[in-house]
Amino acid sequence: MAVTDVVTAVPTLVDVTPAPVDLSDPAVVADPYPAFARARSQAPVQWHEALGLWLAFTHAEANAVLRDRRLGRIWSDKAPAERFESFNLIHRNAILEMEPPDHTRLRRLVSAAFARGHVERLRPWVEDLARSLVDDLVERSAGTEPVDVLSGMAEELPVAVIAELLGVPEADRPLLRPWSNAIVKMYEYGRTTAIEDAAERAADEFVAYLRELAADRRKHLGDDLVSHLVSVRDAEGDRLTEDELVTTCILLLNAGHEATVNVSGNGLLALLEHPDQLRRLREDPGLLPTAIEELMRFDSPLQLFERTATEDVELGGITVQRGQKIAALLGSANHDPAVFADPGTLDVGRTENPHISFGAGVHFCIGAPLARVELQASFGALLERTSHLELGRPARRRPEFVIRGLRDLPVVLAR
Repeated sequence: MAVTDVVTAVPTLVDVTPAPVDLSDPAVVADPYPAFARARSQAPVQWHEALGLWLAFTHAEANAVLRDRRLGRIWSDKAPAERFESFNLIHRNAILEMEPPDHTRLRRLVSAAFARGHVERLRPWVEDLARSLVDDLVERSAGTEPVDVLSGMAEELPVAVIAELLGVPEADRPLLRPWSNAIVKMYEYGRTTAIEDAAERAADEFVAYLRELAADRRKHLGDDLVSHLVSVRDAEGDRLTEDELVTTCILLLNAGHEATVNVSGNGLLALLEHPDQLRRLREDPGLLPTAIEELMRFDSPLQLFERTATEDVELGGITVQRGQKIAALLGSANHDPAVFADPGTLDVGRTENPHISFGAGVHFCIGAPLARVELQASFGALLERTSHLELGRPARRRPEFVIRGLRDLPVVLAR
């Protein structure tokens, strides 16, 4: 569907009410959940004049936003086009920004490459890496010195895993996270020109690097995901274009590692602030899979995900008119008391947990199985290879709202 098909009918008049929540307020960025609770008590869906979109606060409405096919991911190139050439390229061809039938075709091809056992192939390697990273943190801390678990493990492990998955040479791996960090800052509101310029430079360098990597794999196929993406064909003989291949690899790194880094940081901080739950998890390691899901629910790594109405849609007592945007507030949905008992309570044994941190519908996160492997390996290693964990000093949170994470997480670890 062309962008112009849906943007020309945006209404000029909207029933304007005061902003339900100020996403730029430092207090909201630090802890958005009280503000979400107040907004949920007023109405499930509310208009935000400053952002120019509807916000869905409740689980039912946010889930509907993610699943309703009349609410699509409609990519519109950032302007001016010559300034954002590479940034636009890696989104125009991204599975996350497509709707059927293009989305169906691309997801089928990427899923076929993923289906070649990559996640299970990597599991032992991921678990060994997690143990090694935790051992290094314990040695540096020696039970007395705070060390940054974010840079020492939470950031390092998922980037290493995605790099191993793609077959990126070890010497090149330090390039990946700075590129990703610069690109994802474009998803925040209130960006500066400097942030936008840095994102375009990073996208341009990342695209050039992956074109070279793909060209090498065409000549020397291996057992990595890039080799499989280069060679994969579906039943109709279709295959990925080079732009689609490059974009898919960038999406896997950006979406894949950002979520895992922030669940690791937010989740460990939550456990340290709820020592009864950390103790419960140590005493019963079998709770680890449910604990990972609870940590994703309790402090969601992605807070907001936008859709555009391709026709008028009735939702939560309002009409999202054709061409208007609506965003699912994932963190608010994950704290909806209509769905989650005592949502403000961290419960590592929570079994009734239909969180939507991985999305829902046709855009459900394709990397969810890999993320779960990484998170279980990370938290499993922390539990297995330490006897004591405590916060060394207050953690510092990043100032962005959409992608919710920490700047650092100083922890004292003892064997």
